[in-house]
Amino acid sequence: MTQKIITIDGPSGSGKGTIAALLAKKLGWQVLDSGALYRLVGLAARNKGLDFSDDSALAEVAEKLDVVFKDGKVFLEKQEVTDSIRSETAGNDASKVAAVPAVRDALLRWQQQSASEQGLVADGRDMGTVVFPHAPLKFFLTASAEERANRRYKQLKEKGMSANLAHLIEKIRERDERDMSRSAAPLRPADDAIDIESSNLTIDEVMEKILRDVAEVFKQEQIS
Repeated sequence: MTQKIITIDGPSGSGKGTIAALLAKKLGWQVLDSGALYRLVGLAARNKGLDFSDDSALAEVAEKLDVVFKDGKVFLEKQEVTDSIRSETAGNDASKVAAVPAVRDALLRWQQQSASEQGLVADGRDMGTVVFPHAPLKFFLTASAEERANRRYKQLKEKGMSANLAHLIEKIRERDERDMSRSAAPLRPADDAIDIESSNLTIDEVMEKILRDVAEVFKQEQIS
């Protein structure tokens, strides 16, 4: 039986989280937002006042992470942090802790245990290269730094938050460089991943491309 795992990797702001959630809902599968785990480690470390250069302390936080995902909400040590982990600070902290090999090791087993007979859509930066290297279908979703920053700018404005487009572009480029150059599981497409450049595509157009491959690989002629 074909293992029912689809991985969607890509840089920050590429839309992989949105696509993964939509695809999982469409298929009736589970979804794994691996980026949320790193954001949670970063938030927990910041709450504890830890030094982000202290690898052993960060690894201990990851190993003892007290997190619950329930009804679309996220709880860290019994406190709801659904919105907190989506801030720009949380995203940058996540990129920093993700560069620590011991943190990645601590979270690897948790992520792999998310696989189930129901099926799993896993979104992140190393889902297809490290966490689920034998997944039968892998995607690498990209978009230009300018387009990703513009998407983020619109999101922040819609939430009534202040934002500077030039600053967002700079931060996204910095994060890309950090994610691609780290020694532990650097951001890159798996050798057998299907690349999708989404700068000029709508969400529906990206979904259409992905669903064609899903139907072929998993022999699902109709996806309702």
